[in-house]
Amino acid sequence: MKKIVVIGAGPGGYVAAIRGAQLGADVTLIERDQVGGTCLNRGCIPTKTYFKTAELMREMKRKEEFAVVGSEDFKVDGKKLQERKKNVVSTLVGGIEQLIGAYSNINFLRGDATIVDKNTVKVKLNEGGEETVPADAIVIATGSSPTMTETTGVDTEGVITSDELLELEEIPETLIVVGAGVIGLEFASIYQELGSHVIMLASRVLKEGDQEIQRRLVPLLKKQGIEFYNNIRAREISKENGKLKVIAKYKEKDAEEVVYGDYCLIASGRGPVYDSLNLEGLGVETNHAGIVVDENFKTNVDGIYAIGDVNGGVQLAHVASAQGEWVMEHIMGEEHIFNMDVYPNCVFTMNEVAHVGEREQDLKEKGVEYVVSKFNFAANGKSLSIGESDGLVKLIAAPDGKLLGAHILGPHANDLISECTTAIANGANTKDIMKAIHAHPTLSETILEAAAGIFDEAIHIAPPKKRK
Repeated sequence: MKKIVVIGAGPGGYVAAIRGAQLGADVTLIERDQVGGTCLNRGCIPTKTYFKTAELMREMKRKEEFAVVGSEDFKVDGKKLQERKKNVVSTLVGGIEQLIGAYSNINFLRGDATIVDKNTVKVKLNEGGEETVPADAIVIATGSSPTMTETTGVDTEGVITSDELLELEEIPETLIVVGAGVIGLEFASIYQELGSHVIMLASRVLKEGDQEIQRRLVPLLKKQGIEFYNNIRAREISKENGKLKVIAKYKEKDAEEVVYGDYCLIASGRGPVYDSLNLEGLGVETNHAGIVVDENFKTNVDGIYAIGDVNGGVQLAHVASAQGEWVMEHIMGEEHIFNMDVYPNCVFTMNEVAHVGEREQDLKEKGVEYVVSKFNFAANGKSLSIGESDGLVKLIAAPDGKLLGAHILGPHANDLISECTTAIANGANTKDIMKAIHAHPTLSETILEAAAGIFDEAIHIAPPKKRK
């Protein structure tokens, strides 16, 4: 039986361990903290728990639109929000631990791992003592942690990362958010609805997104009430009269903005974590982004692999999980199923954003021929019924209809993107989407209409005057 050691029990590591066990390997899974990693304990799940509360607050503010009358005041109890988050997280952590325990060929160790050589891992156990584990292969899945900018004053009291923000038991009166990537956008949108006044300082907005979606998102964030400054960089943070003072300079003009807040969230990204692994001693190649790997996630040292955030690639929990399955299948000589080039990106702002596949600006730059079809949520019955008519579905296809990219801004975008992801991963044509009758009234009809629009056959889009 092949012995495989997995270091880290986040969404990449624990999935890798289970897949390895399913394939008959003798797996040792090592974790120094909680199973589930950043995603479950300090990222995806806590923020989505907050997102639900933020959604409810948003609906309550709009209650008269939905014929609900009354003057009751509503506010978020920060301590109860913390309790709910902890309950959700602990339930999921317990479930994963039970799942791991259900496999007799997974040995779960809690402690700090050090790789002695490609066939040996030493574990300093949390409960005391050490254990040496032999390995035919080692999979590093130790994840990432928040990084700070080089802004002067980032060590000032009240300047925090997403980890600290999720531990606060009060809702800040004013929250400054530095950075408009996924993390910054989600926290800004959520905390604005929880009751904070959010001030956002954005160097650029959602850099991985389609440019049209980037442009359309900013007015919606402002409509939500966020004080938004774009194309600007935070230069200096200090304390003044009990408040944080942030001086920011515009990138393309000689002007500054000065803003004040109770807390300042630095949402400038995440960096790989591999501090105690002895990678330098082993000669494992790394760069500024993380551990360098090949197409099968193998490092330059035979028998050592790296998956998830730590390898400097795509920092998404679902991608880490897919890599975990892939690497175990590779080690065990099994055939792969995943199309690793196609994965959805999801942003849980109040107007959700999701995208998969090609962006229009990239196709334009490459000189690739393409066709674009857009369908507005304002023309969808379900969207109007639930009062969420902002946004659109944008599909990009080859001239023959093969789906190349999908970009959605609007209600439940992060659920709707799955249909497009499946289509692109399988090389489907937009005609294939049109073959399926979509239920009415549902948001999924927006995908159908946009797909039909590629061929000018959409029923609820006015006929084009002339396609350019």
